[in-house]
Amino acid sequence: MIVTVSTVKDRLANVQRFVRGNLSGGADHMIVFLDSPDAEVEEWLAGQPDVTVVVGDRTWWQGTRPKLLNRRQQVNSNLAKGVLTTCPWAQWLFHVDADEFVRIDRTALEELPDANRVARLLPLEVVSKPHWDGEPNLFKRLLSEPELELLSALGRLSEPTNSLYFRSHIVGKVGIRPSLDVRMHIHRAADRRDENLQAVTRPGLRLLHLESYSGEEFVRKWTAMLGSGPSVNFGPARMRLATAMQALLARELPEETARRYLMEIYDRHMADPVETLAELGFLEQHSPGDGGQSPRSLSDAQRTQLRAAMEGLRNEDKTLFLPDQTPPRRAAATLARATRG
Repeated sequence: MIVTVSTVKDRLANVQRFVRGNLSGGADHMIVFLDSPDAEVEEWLAGQPDVTVVVGDRTWWQGTRPKLLNRRQQVNSNLAKGVLTTCPWAQWLFHVDADEFVRIDRTALEELPDANRVARLLPLEVVSKPHWDGEPNLFKRLLSEPELELLSALGRLSEPTNSLYFRSHIVGKVGIRPSLDVRMHIHRAADRRDENLQAVTRPGLRLLHLESYSGEEFVRKWTAMLGSGPSVNFGPARMRLATAMQALLARELPEETARRYLMEIYDRHMADPVETLAELGFLEQHSPGDGGQSPRSLSDAQRTQLRAAMEGLRNEDKTLFLPDQTPPRRAAATLARATRG
């Protein structure tokens, strides 16, 4: 079975689309960590038979909650990986964010030799425009060098690189065969020495990414992200944008004035030339909320085992599951206690 793990903090409607889209896109079961308590979201997730929800409140972190989101994601994904090593039915584990949707051809994944321990989902990034009528459904694929040069020559791209063509990551997300000697990071997997493991790609292994698909979503997401705690950390281009937006928000302008300037930043740096991309044949149409597949559900006994094992780790030191912590023996002993029986 194919499992996903995510650390989520979002409104209920987005979480519902996220769950439905991934379960119809090739995932059989989802492990969802709520990054902070939300009674409405928790209640809905708890009622989904193909979801195991864990609330990341104070009792979960036991005073060791990492300040950076990506560290919390690493802890949660490696903890879930550890639990799944005790579940023979769990064949693959993929880490996805709340705005990402797997599109997995199960046959392509099942045909990979056992020696291939890591698989990569290549990204498709949603087109961003000020407003959508209905669900966002147009996506950009990664372009070849000649295609990038064409966009640059037309003045639609400042430099002919996919890292500027996409607003977010271009490497996609990895999945692993659950094993204690494989470490999960956000976009890569590594061995015990933290050396990267080669990830295989196949045409049927893809990922839809709803990164700032509209002006409204851009303002909502970035305002929440920049106001949520410690400094964010991105690549050079996004870091410059984040720095500019932090400077704007620090001005404490009236809400409508701040929004107007945020939308100006969006128009200048995030909105896509949709008509040009469509005419050139660079776009694909997909429905994030419906991938056309049905999950292979766990049995009642398997669901109970998984939920009990996850909750059995609630009182343990979560820093044991950071991917750069060695050796893994203490983590293995902790898992043994949590999954006993």
